[in-house]
Amino acid sequence: MAVAPEYGAFMSKFVLKPPSPSPSLPLAGLTFAVKDIFDIEGHVTGFGNPDWARTHAPASSTAPAVLNVLKAGATCVGKTAMDEMAYSINGENKHYGTPRNPCAPDRVPGGSSSGSAVAVGAMLVDFSLGTDTGGSVRVPASYCGILGFRPSHNVVSTVGVIPMAQSFDTVGWFAREPTILKQVGRVLLELPDADPNRPSQIIIPRDCFQLLNIPSERLTQPLVRSVEKLFRGAIIKDTVLGDYVRDNVPALSSFLCKINENQVDNIPSLAALSSAMRLLQRYEFKNNHKDWVSAVKPDLGPGISERIREALETTEENIDICRSVKKELHSALTSLLGDFSILAIPTVPGPPPKLQSDASSLEVFRANAFSLLSIAGVSGFCQVSIPMGLHDNLPISISLLARHGADGFLLDLVETLYESLKEQAAVAEKSV
Repeated sequence: MAVAPEYGAFMSKFVLKPPSPSPSLPLAGLTFAVKDIFDIEGHVTGFGNPDWARTHAPASSTAPAVLNVLKAGATCVGKTAMDEMAYSINGENKHYGTPRNPCAPDRVPGGSSSGSAVAVGAMLVDFSLGTDTGGSVRVPASYCGILGFRPSHNVVSTVGVIPMAQSFDTVGWFAREPTILKQVGRVLLELPDADPNRPSQIIIPRDCFQLLNIPSERLTQPLVRSVEKLFRGAIIKDTVLGDYVRDNVPALSSFLCKINENQVDNIPSLAALSSAMRLLQRYEFKNNHKDWVSAVKPDLGPGISERIREALETTEENIDICRSVKKELHSALTSLLGDFSILAIPTVPGPPPKLQSDASSLEVFRANAFSLLSIAGVSGFCQVSIPMGLHDNLPISISLLARHGADGFLLDLVETLYESLKEQAAVAEKSV
């Protein structure tokens, strides 16, 4: 694939070199870019909106996550575009334009870490940093056909990162190769050297795969074949995740009663989980940014302005229940997965939507996407999105989740599985 020089991925270009360069450093020789939500000393953190950039001074220090990869030998080459105030998973920005999806130019790149994903997918950098609150690393990774890692909540420092909703905010990263994904992870997570652990189970919730708008076998078959080839034995287990969540997260009942259980294209308990996540997200966004929005009255793009208006109107009602849902889901999924089991789900319900799609046409897709994304979001578990080739010439992906704190185990597993998954996905692609 011929790579254009820009792709609209960057907000600004500059070079930040490692403070003490050495070829022995773990990220020596690698280049990276940073979402324009991270502070870098001397640069204004733009947060995807020109009014925000206009009303904020340059940062007085650099975010620790950025410093850590610089100290590990990587070179930063610029800041990347993002959705306004991190409040979208599409990747479209009315002020700065939409970074071009290198896998599918007529499709959205995914957001809100759009430029970071495009910079990696278009081979402009070796890896990039983004943030993931409701899906902002996992979604663009899926849409751009690259690897994207959302770590366990609160394990990578978010100091020097503009908050969106602290109950869910994480610093994530993108790469094209699993070795680089793991190297970056080892630095950010400060992981010691350790032998990889074998997964005890790979749990495949068949109800989650029924949310796909493509044949579910296109994702499950390559995974099952790869696991059987590499680990032998009967470690694949089927389950119905929606029923498990309904039975083990009693606080969800307040949200379940508002879900249409007869709707064929949703999983009621996961739809309720998504409602709880988005309510708490709106409430925390309001607490973080209401004063600025009220004072500045920023020019906001379509979709974003409605979402922010809704957030500013959020009250404390049901917020304590949302926090109970978080604790109960964390406990329930910890029991389900134990130390070394994996939950496999679709990252999103299918390939990336077309650019400038009408919002109403995406209603079911978006609702099902948040049902899937809320599993790791609310539990705080780590999740990796893995590309699975093309379906009808559009990128698709699968995700693997592990318990909170098992980030190193998950990174090791991606490295072990990746080549086999790629091979089996290519076979599945040809047979469709």
